[in-house]
Amino acid sequence: MTSRKNLDTFADLTLGASDEEGDGELEPTTQSSRAGSIAQYASMLSCPVDPTTITNHVKTLTPSLQHDIAENQPEPISSSQPPAVKKPRKKRKSKAKTNKWADRCMYAELLEMVDDPSETWRSSNTHGLPEDIESGWVALGPVPQGKRCLAITQSAVGVPSYATLRSRLLGKVLLSRFPCVLPPHTVLDCILDTHWKENGVLHVLDVVKWKGQDVSDCESAFRFWWRDTRLGELPVAVPPPPSDASIDYAFPYPITLLPVPYHSNTNVTSLLGEIIPTIRAPRFVSVRTPTLFPQGINTESSLNKNIKEMAIEPDGLLLYVKAASYESGTSPLSSWVPLVPDDDDNPNPDNPRPLDLFERLVFWDLVLGSSQVFKIYFHLYRLLQRRVQKVLTARVDAADVEMEL
Repeated sequence: MTSRKNLDTFADLTLGASDEEGDGELEPTTQSSRAGSIAQYASMLSCPVDPTTITNHVKTLTPSLQHDIAENQPEPISSSQPPAVKKPRKKRKSKAKTNKWADRCMYAELLEMVDDPSETWRSSNTHGLPEDIESGWVALGPVPQGKRCLAITQSAVGVPSYATLRSRLLGKVLLSRFPCVLPPHTVLDCILDTHWKENGVLHVLDVVKWKGQDVSDCESAFRFWWRDTRLGELPVAVPPPPSDASIDYAFPYPITLLPVPYHSNTNVTSLLGEIIPTIRAPRFVSVRTPTLFPQGINTESSLNKNIKEMAIEPDGLLLYVKAASYESGTSPLSSWVPLVPDDDDNPNPDNPRPLDLFERLVFWDLVLGSSQVFKIYFHLYRLLQRRVQKVLTARVDAADVEMEL
């Protein structure tokens, strides 16, 4: 019934008077249209549309849409409510890129030693020296003064091998891309000499990688043997020619790879008689510098190796566990005995220097404090005493025979 009524209502709607109605003359269009005609909405198409007018007409035509329109209309903003404040976005902290060469060197711990020459101290072994220092440790020394670094070599097609020196702690570049005689893909633990511009020396402590072969998992004794063997097989590096003969020559980069002396024998005799005395004195090495000719003449002879003796200032002694592998960072598998205290600019003359204390502890512990060594010395003493007694007895017997004759 409802749909039929709607259809009847729609059928009664007209657009106005038809052409057949009236006397045939066209009447002007006015706003007074017949009731129920949709012509009254035609004028709205040519004038600005008012949203309230549209809403009223929609309500008149379709009252059922009133609820839907009210829900879709935005809520008025109250003047009493403060405007919404956007929270500032937090800036994401960019993560600092970690350097893969940072803290890669095997850094030794300082050997903590106690000076107390008492019987209780010697018997309790609380002086700080390793108990198996004679059999389970090796030594490197004298360790020179300089900057600890890593030497990393690379190569490109048609380009000779070049090296880069990076700092121990942060891995920053100390010297970038200089030619060297090392094979490519090699990583060495080194010390850049304090006076490298005068002598061109780069001291080699240890080998981490050689020609792409990782040797860090090998024992210390093997790595030091490998280091000395491989460095001895390298060709002699030629120093670059001087740019100006009127000034003193300065090396633009290190050319001499000098291994730190390795001591596999750390017994009492070697420590007290050989290793410790060499650490106190400067080490003299032969380095090659180009010959400087007058008036800056650079010929082929100027590149000839001019060998000079250079003094390398010592800094201390390094001890390594013989069976230890190479590990990054501070390691208890290596101990450092400095010549002078590292953190004391004005050392107290009454306090012994670390190396002097080390020598004293080695003497007391390994000679006088060890019962086995004491027994050996005592046995040798008794044998010598018996031999002397026999000689004296033989001489007395010979004298008695002469007197009888």
